[in-house]
Amino acid sequence: MRTILTALAALALTACASAPPASPQDAFFANLSTLCGNAYAGRVVTTDAADVSFASQPLVMHVRDCSATEIRVPFNVGDNRSRTWVITRTGEGLRLKHDHRHEDGSEDVLTQYGGDTANSGSTTRQEFPADEHSKQVFRANNIPVSVDNVWAVEVHPGATFAYELRRPNRHFRVEFDLARPVPAPPASWGAN
Repeated sequence: MRTILTALAALALTACASAPPASPQDAFFANLSTLCGNAYAGRVVTTDAADVSFASQPLVMHVRDCSATEIRVPFNVGDNRSRTWVITRTGEGLRLKHDHRHEDGSEDVLTQYGGDTANSGSTTRQEFPADEHSKQVFRANNIPVSVDNVWAVEVHPGATFAYELRRPNRHFRVEFDLARPVPAPPASWGAN
């Protein structure tokens, strides 16, 4: 009997050892998924003069729609519900897109921009350099400075969710308090 138990224990340990550990991106996506259905208030923590009017308004993110492959996070700035961050699993990592809509639900001319992760990131932070589609959109709309955009999303469970934009001479960061959920805002413009 002892031989059978020893063999079963060895088999169990072998099975555990052969299971691949979750990648940082899988763990990040799982952490973000735990927020689904909740909304959180935020504040701009950077001091760029371009963000003064933005920073003076109530900021609320709502982790609204979650599946095994996609998480949609509407981001309300005051009464403006035009922005949604969309994080999707890809075959190579994660993708961040910005879905901007008009009040009638139609897409804004500046929408569906973002990028894919260039490396595995960490369990708490993923970075998304601007992809070719985004660069084309920025050039077509006469904002070539944005071709160097790198967005980042952070999830520190129980503490902070952060959204960040960096490029030469520009840094924007908003942080949301995950310890204090707030009532869910109305659905974003164009939401199902």
